Amino acid sequence: MRGRGCWGAGWLPVLRDLVAEFPFLELRAPAAPSDLTAIEARLGTRLPDALRALLSESDGLEGEYGEGVVWPAARILEDNRMFRSHPDFPELYESFDPLLFFGDNGGGDQFAFVRTPERDDVFVWDHETDERNRVVGSLGEYVRRALSSGGGDWYR
Repeated sequence: MRGRGCWGAGWLPVLRDLVAEFPFLELRAPAAPSDLTAIEARLGTRLPDALRALLSESDGLEGEYGEGVVWPAARILEDNRMFRSHPDFPELYESFDPLLFFGDNGGGDQFAFVRTPERDDVFVWDHETDERNRVVGSLGEYVRRALSSGGGDWYR
């Protein structure tokens, strides 16, 4: 996932374009490199290049209606640890270990990368059915579609 077309690198110009297009979007201070390293170490998985690049420019992105389009690094770590270790989840859901959650729709559905095997596609986990479906091919496409959805379930 390299280059501007996939938004794999060079997120700062892309983020500035998004702020111009979506005036509600506020950029945050960058995530600390140690926070990104901690995610990888504590979850035992590599961050996708595009997610690392985005978080290095803005520690998360919030949609117009409060949806966590891209969570801050601390929430990525916290929520993924919870999904992987909650004592009731193995009886209720398929394993979350292959997934790296990084955002939500504000209504319970979560967005994730598949890390085993590593993929750049973005998937949605339906919290009611436990279904995991591919929604777009890159983080850049996901961000643009999520921000332009007006808070709707654009991925269905």
